[in-house]
Amino acid sequence: MDAMTHGNTGTTETSGTIAKQLPEAADSSGTADIARIMQAIPHRYPFLLIDRVVELVANVSAVGVKNVSVNEAFFQGHFPGHPVMPGVLIIESMAQTAAVLVVETLGPDAAGKLVYFMSVEGAKFRRPVVPGDQVRVHVQKQRNRGNVWKFHAVARVDGVAVAEATYSAMIMDQRGS
Repeated sequence: MDAMTHGNTGTTETSGTIAKQLPEAADSSGTADIARIMQAIPHRYPFLLIDRVVELVANVSAVGVKNVSVNEAFFQGHFPGHPVMPGVLIIESMAQTAAVLVVETLGPDAAGKLVYFMSVEGAKFRRPVVPGDQVRVHVQKQRNRGNVWKFHAVARVDGVAVAEATYSAMIMDQRGS
């Protein structure tokens, strides 16, 4: 399982230090900047794969944005002379957008929790994502039962679908807490 997120309140261990998380949810416009995203999920460069959340409706949906730069570390090897964003990283950007949605939905109840991937179904890749693209990740919550959540996401560039997948995740207490 791949860890996706922490809660957005209380304290979180980050790189050996304890960081104080802010208790408020996404701002009143239903968005989250990079600072807010970094409060919500534990990912850091080079594995933080969303730059902003431009729409967020708690318990319903979110739209995350990834600005794809030629300077991304993965382009060094995928593929030299023909850079293409790996499909699994597009799926990860979907998961990170969903993780922000979960944290903002749960509010203080997300403190001390991690969100773990359980499954990915029906992943489809429609066209390559290349440097200069802005990927908009549209995530829709399909359901949640207890601590298991299911989502469907479509990644778009210039309004055209480049990838989609349905995936589920489990919210669990952080080990060692």
